[in-house]
Amino acid sequence: MSDADWHRFLEFSEKLETPCVVINLRSIKKNYIKLQNSFPYAQIYYAVKANPAPQVISLVAELGSNFDIASRYELDKVLSLGIPPERISYGNTIKKAQDIAYFFEHGIRMFATDSKEDLKNIAKYAPGARVYVRILVENSATADWPLSRKFGCHPDMAYDLLVLARDLGLTPNGISFHVGSQQRDIGQWNDAIAKTKYLMTSLEEEEGIKLQMINMGGGFPADYVEPTNDLKEYASEITRYLHDDFGDEVPHIVLEPGRSLVGNSGILISEVVLISRKNNTALNRWVYQDTGKFNGLIETLGESIKYPIVTLKDGPNVKTGEVIVAGPTCDSMDIMYEDCKYKLPLDLKIGDRLYWLSTGAYTTSYASVEFNGFPPIRAYYME
Repeated sequence: MSDADWHRFLEFSEKLETPCVVINLRSIKKNYIKLQNSFPYAQIYYAVKANPAPQVISLVAELGSNFDIASRYELDKVLSLGIPPERISYGNTIKKAQDIAYFFEHGIRMFATDSKEDLKNIAKYAPGARVYVRILVENSATADWPLSRKFGCHPDMAYDLLVLARDLGLTPNGISFHVGSQQRDIGQWNDAIAKTKYLMTSLEEEEGIKLQMINMGGGFPADYVEPTNDLKEYASEITRYLHDDFGDEVPHIVLEPGRSLVGNSGILISEVVLISRKNNTALNRWVYQDTGKFNGLIETLGESIKYPIVTLKDGPNVKTGEVIVAGPTCDSMDIMYEDCKYKLPLDLKIGDRLYWLSTGAYTTSYASVEFNGFPPIRAYYME
C-alpha cells in the first residue's frame, strides 16, 4: 500500500467504531485487471463466497466477471443485482436436489459434481445441463488453506462420472480442480493439469467424449506475512504447463479467483481491550482485542493464514516484544496467534488500534451471527 493510500484509509476510518473491515474497491478493480491481463485466454468466475458484498459483486460484474456460486442464497443475491444466469456456475459439489431444481428454474445451466448420486440428481432436476467433474488434488503441504479430501474424486471415478453424464442425457463439459487456497507452490498446477490432460485424452479416445473446458479454480495468493511469487510468475508457469500438455489446442480455461481478487483490498480494524501476563515472570504479553476467530478471523485457525498486523506506534526505532494475540469471547479457542511469534510495540496500550492487512477475503463472510452476543463485524467501502 502506498503512503497516499494509507493516509486516505486512515482519514476514512478514523471515526469508525471497531471492530470493522474497510474494503478498498479500487484495489479490487486493480487486482481484477491484473488477473485478466495475466490470463487473457481465461474466463473469470468470481468466487462469491470470498466476499459477497453487493458492492464487490457489482464492481467485478461491470469489469466482465462471471460468478461461481455456492448456494441458492448467493444465487438470489447475484441475480438481484441484474446479472444474467448465463454468467453463473453452480460450483458446489454438495447440494440438495431441490437446490439443483431451483438453480435450473432460474436459468443456470452449468453444474459441478464429484459423485454419482449428485450427478443423478443433476440429470433429474437439471436435464441437459452442462457438467464438469472435480478431481481430487492433494495440496495440504503447500497451501496455507488446503481444500483437499472433502472435495473432488479420483480421476478414475471422474472418468466414470463423465461417461454416466453422457448416458443420462447431460453434456460432459469439463474437468475442474483446486490446488488449495493461498497456494505457494506453482508446481501444484503442473500436476493437476497433467492429470486433467490424461483424463481428457482417455475419454476422447475410448468414449468419444471431447471435453471443452478446464476449470482451474482459484489458489492465487493475497499478500500475507509469508512471501509468495508475483501473479505474473504464476501466470507464466501455468501457461507453460498448459502448452506443454495441450500444445496449441488448449481447452477453454476457467478461473475461480476469490482471495487473490479481494484479499488485499481489506483492512480489519480492532481495538485492544486488555493487555496482561499470565505470571510475574512471563516474557510474552497477551493482547486481547475486540474481534477474533468467531468474528472475521476464522482463517487464523491453526495459524494457517498469517495476516500482517500494524499499529500507529510502529517505526524503525520502536521497541517491540513478542505477544499472544487473542479475541474477546469466552472460548479458549479464540486465540489467533500463539506459536507464530508476532511482535508489537512495548508501549501498546488499551484502546490502541490494530490494523490487520489483507483481510478483504473470508472475513465478513465467515463472521458468526451472535456468538457471545457480539454482532457480525461491520464492513465499509472506499471508492
